[in-house]
Amino acid sequence: MDSPGTAGPPSSSAGDAQQPVALAVAPPQPQPHPPPPQQQLSRYESQKRRDWNTFLQYLRNHRPPLTLARCSGAHVIEFLKYLDQFGKTKVHASGCAHYGQPSPPAPCPCPLRQAWGSLDALIGRLRAAYEESGHAPESNPFAARAVRIYLREVRDGQAKARGIPYEKKKRKRTPALPAGGAGEGTNSLSAAAAVPGRGEGGEQSGSGTAAASPLPSPTGAQAEGSSVTAAPTSTSRV
Repeated sequence: MDSPGTAGPPSSSAGDAQQPVALAVAPPQPQPHPPPPQQQLSRYESQKRRDWNTFLQYLRNHRPPLTLARCSGAHVIEFLKYLDQFGKTKVHASGCAHYGQPSPPAPCPCPLRQAWGSLDALIGRLRAAYEESGHAPESNPFAARAVRIYLREVRDGQAKARGIPYEKKKRKRTPALPAGGAGEGTNSLSAAAAVPGRGEGGEQSGSGTAAASPLPSPTGAQAEGSSVTAAPTSTSRV
């Protein structure tokens, strides 16, 4: 009878079958956050940015070169006159036959200009953009007195040339009702509604009756009292 042999080490195939292979799983990477949506600018802000870029481009193309720090009210007026070549408003000259006519019947060779309202709004936007860019309000060339005078002259000149007078808009004030009058009317209506059968007609008829009727006659007791009081007592004895 054969003796049992010593058991050898298990084969590799058997070990692979018994021990599962651990696979390395990479941790999930965080997804990058999408960029926040860009806030859409309003129409005023977009126009202000375009006007500011246009003015800076004008300074770069200026001859001789001009920086924003050296810009004055005279340079702003020069910029406004430069914009007249892109205007669309007919401004009649003083010698034109249509001078002062709001609706000329025929065309004329008078040049086109920027309307006063457009220039005034442009200066307002540039004035705000100058201060928003970090500059001091005291050095704002768009707030210079010379610029205000120029805009006033343009306004008056265009009003005369086009025959359209400039009228400043006035705020309408609502008239306040007097407290006493409103209270009396309310009280009279409330009193008339509180008493049944009494209205305007009742008050008028009552007042007419009271005016026409005489004073009330005294009652019987009052009449007797008055007669007794009026009659003198007799002192003679029979």
